[in-house]
Amino acid sequence: MEFDRAAEAVVFGRLEAAADDGELFSVLSEEIGLRSFGADFPLVLVDPVDGSLNAKQGLPFFGLMLTLLDGPTVADTVAGFVLNLVNGEEWKAIRKQGAWRDGEPIDVQPPEDPGRIGLIALESNPRSLAAAQGLVASSSRVRILGSMALSVAHTAAGAFDAFCAPVPMRVFDMSASLLILAEAGGTATDAKGGALGGLTCNLETRTTLLCSPNADLHAAALKALAAGR
Repeated sequence: MEFDRAAEAVVFGRLEAAADDGELFSVLSEEIGLRSFGADFPLVLVDPVDGSLNAKQGLPFFGLMLTLLDGPTVADTVAGFVLNLVNGEEWKAIRKQGAWRDGEPIDVQPPEDPGRIGLIALESNPRSLAAAQGLVASSSRVRILGSMALSVAHTAAGAFDAFCAPVPMRVFDMSASLLILAEAGGTATDAKGGALGGLTCNLETRTTLLCSPNADLHAAALKALAAGR
C-alpha cells in the first residue's frame, strides 16, 4: 500500500540520519527487508503500519511498531515502541526499566476476580474463532481489532483479560508489544504455555500467542484455551 511506503519513508529518513551521525546498526522492515548500516546489531525492526488492512478500509485502529534488539531473539529486545497513528497515543518499554503509556508508567489494577475471564481480544483471522473456542466460551465479551501491536499493548494496560493468536503469527509483529507487556508485569507464552524468549525475531518465524496483564489471568486463559481443544 502507498500508505505503508510513505510511513516507512519517514521512519527510514530518521534512521538514515542516525547512520549519518555515526551510529552503526541494521534495520529489518516489513516493506524493504534487511538493510545494514554498518553492523548486524543493534537491529531495528520496523512495521510502518501494523493494521494496514484497517487503514485501507478506513477503520481507525492501526499503528507504527519499532523494536530495538541487541541479539536475534525475543529475549534480546532492548526497547519497544508502538504509536497509534490515529490518535497519537504512544506506548514504550525499555528492558528492565519499565513501560509507559503516553509518558505515564503503566499501572494495571488487579482484577476483582483473578480467575474470571471477562473481555478478551483475538487476532483478526477467521480461523482464530474456531481455534480459540475454549477461551471464547469462557469469556463474556470478545473483540477483534486488527492490529496485533496495539491489541497486545492494550492488554498490557489491563484493557483485556487476555489476547490470543491461536494460529501462528509472525514474531516480528508482536516483538515491541511483548516487551511492553513484560515490563508492565504481564505474562505471555504460546497457546500451549511454551516460552517465547528463544524465538528469532525475523519475517519468517511464527508462533501462537496467549498473553494477559498478570499471571493469574494468563493461567485461567491457558486452562480455558486447552479445554476447547
